[in-house]
Amino acid sequence: MRRAIGLFVLTRHACRGMSTLTSRKGVTLLGQEAAIALDVDLMESPGFSIDQLMELAGLSVACAVRDAYPAADGILIVAGPGNNGGDGLVAARHLWHFGARNVRVVYPKRPSKPLFRNLVKQCEDLRIPVEDAMPDTAGFDVVLDAVFGFSFYGEPRAPFDEILRDLERTSTPLVSVDTPSGWHVEDGPTGPVKLAPDVLVSLTAPKKCASHFAGRHYVGGRFVPPRVAEKYGLELPPYPGASQILELPNWGS
Repeated sequence: MRRAIGLFVLTRHACRGMSTLTSRKGVTLLGQEAAIALDVDLMESPGFSIDQLMELAGLSVACAVRDAYPAADGILIVAGPGNNGGDGLVAARHLWHFGARNVRVVYPKRPSKPLFRNLVKQCEDLRIPVEDAMPDTAGFDVVLDAVFGFSFYGEPRAPFDEILRDLERTSTPLVSVDTPSGWHVEDGPTGPVKLAPDVLVSLTAPKKCASHFAGRHYVGGRFVPPRVAEKYGLELPPYPGASQILELPNWGS
């Protein structure tokens, strides 16, 4: 999907006390506090469960990877220990169902929660290898960075410090989920590892760090109800038809 669709705006007054920043493209980017608060609102009880949001987010990621690289068959998913990693596991399953048969997952730190164990089992049922060690990324068509999300701060610890250095050096096309791993969620690539993804898939809404990104930029996560959109002043983009994603036009220009 390459159509240019109208964008959304998050007004400043809707999130008093939460940092937001309007980019030159007229798209409002969420700061860390606002992104966390929006997620909390989505998961209030009754509301969405974490597995529902993860499934929808991972489906959006898979759709974006397929749109950006329609011929890719060898896809390496590098999953972290949190919800971003869960999004990557969901994306791996959907990419297999979309026709990619050389899908592999690197998942060195596996949470014990049933949600994550189930996601691993779902991949294994499709004969998708789920491994601890990083392979040579040169053997793949695309690498998906699903290591750290918007709640991450500080410097990566082992084994992810070395994994991110591998991703920093790779010449294989790199897609990041929501925020490039190792980037400060608001200030961008300020840490020791500076990934340079070719594609960014922002979930629900782009984060502040997206202002430092110059590649192809998709937004996904078509699940925000009107009450949450109104609370944060969100005007969500009109996704075309039944699509789960849209590409934000000319982001890097």
